[in-house]
Amino acid sequence: MFLTQKPRLPRNPDEFPATQLFLLALVRVSEPIALTSIFPYAWKLVLYYNVGRPSDAAFYAGILIAAFSLAEAVTGLFWGSLSDRIGRKPVLLIGTVGTFISLIILGVAESFWIALLGRILGGLLNGNIGVIQTMVGELAQNPKHETRAFAVMPFVWSIGTIIGPALGGYFADPSSSWPLMFPSDGLFAKLPYLLPNLICAVLLLFSMFAAYFFLHETHPDMQPWSTRDDLKYTTAHTPLIPTAGSMSSAPADISQESYGTFDHVQITNKPRSTEERKSLSRASSTSSSTREKTFTWPVIVLVTALGIYTYHSMTYDHLLPIFLQDVRFTPDVHPFTTISTVAGGLGLSTQNVGLIMSINGIIAMPVQGIIFPLMASWLGVWRLFVIVTIGHPLAYILVPYLVLLPPTWVYTGIYTCLFVRNVFSILAYPLLLILIKEASPSPSMLGKINGLAASTGGACRTIASPVAGALYGAGSKMHWAALPWWASAVVALLGAAQVPWIERTKNRTAHVRTAAAFCEEDEEEVGAVRKGARATLVEVADA
Repeated sequence: MFLTQKPRLPRNPDEFPATQLFLLALVRVSEPIALTSIFPYAWKLVLYYNVGRPSDAAFYAGILIAAFSLAEAVTGLFWGSLSDRIGRKPVLLIGTVGTFISLIILGVAESFWIALLGRILGGLLNGNIGVIQTMVGELAQNPKHETRAFAVMPFVWSIGTIIGPALGGYFADPSSSWPLMFPSDGLFAKLPYLLPNLICAVLLLFSMFAAYFFLHETHPDMQPWSTRDDLKYTTAHTPLIPTAGSMSSAPADISQESYGTFDHVQITNKPRSTEERKSLSRASSTSSSTREKTFTWPVIVLVTALGIYTYHSMTYDHLLPIFLQDVRFTPDVHPFTTISTVAGGLGLSTQNVGLIMSINGIIAMPVQGIIFPLMASWLGVWRLFVIVTIGHPLAYILVPYLVLLPPTWVYTGIYTCLFVRNVFSILAYPLLLILIKEASPSPSMLGKINGLAASTGGACRTIASPVAGALYGAGSKMHWAALPWWASAVVALLGAAQVPWIERTKNRTAHVRTAAAFCEEDEEEVGAVRKGARATLVEVADA
């Protein structure tokens, strides 16, 4: 078989798999680059195709963006199951080839429907999110390595979301930006959006070759030392449901210790009083024949909150580049426009939009890696969740009023809005996952709950872009640019209205701490430190 590995010795489980994770990261980073490069110019691309009325361009752009997510959700289960039978590496390579073909089709498409076909084809052939997640788990054989290993891929994805929009925005329609280098009668004038897709395809091709020649197959029963019986009776499996419905962010995985940051999350159970233990004993004796319910009320409410969050978060990502590029609001054009009915956008170029979206990714990284663990440790998971949930609508209310700023203050206003949004959004997502994990009746039920959370989030992301685009078109017709933003704020308010209905599990608390301080420590040393700390506390109490 063309993917057969060369004979090698089993890897030392005590050695951190840095090289293999680096190769896997090359594949991982190329995908967000390819998938997010379309964000800055999707609206302009639809206008170029002249599909429907100009006011409907935002709606069609939403369909173009959501098509990949929906197609990926349809085939996610298939690719995850296939990787269990033929191996992780072949499915990973098929996914990269599918994304490569999708980029080429999108670049050369001369109609909206051909471009849409390319996006759908790329999603149908791509099941890499779940497969890569499985490969990371199979590479990190030592439990001490799991936290660091699972934190690598979210970090790499963040890097890709910085590079992708920059490439898409900077190299879109090059004949208009650099007429001396790209003449008006050349290839890139006839196909104005080929260049960014071509650059992304070359990067993807590089990662594809690196994975083909140097990445090892991680399926435990398909190693060079495996026997025929191992291949017949395989026990390895890919988490199937979390592979579905993903697009611009990683799937919800509440079974891992890493939540897209470099943090360790620990769920602890406080000691129960004697009366509580007796009550639980009586309850268990009377219902011993009844199976414990998986989808309890707290789980359902929190999963619903996750769906609401993913919906309005995706609308922000879709609306922002359109608003930044829309025709600049001027009082002369709309003389009767008041502060409550602002119209139009900021009139920025596609290149500037790509740069802004890349800087947005840079802003997100310290929020994710520094602000989140500090705030979670200071306020606690629940208090911080309440604050960011109630304050989240503010991120949407502010944006449309950027048009009222003088030109010298526009960029300051944009980056202020992006910082506010990143603080609320990036903090809310891991907090929701932690609370869902805390609400789980049992660790053995995390698989089903994780699947429900991922499917809910994927479905909400899929419908978010078209709905937000349709609202943007309606707002343009009414000269009311705030309509789609305020609609997202209303959805965020619905999420905040759920807070009083969330019932927390008694005697169970989530703690967030930085993983780096613990990942290299020996368990016995940690235990000794804890004993010493308890002894010190006793001495202080006696004093």
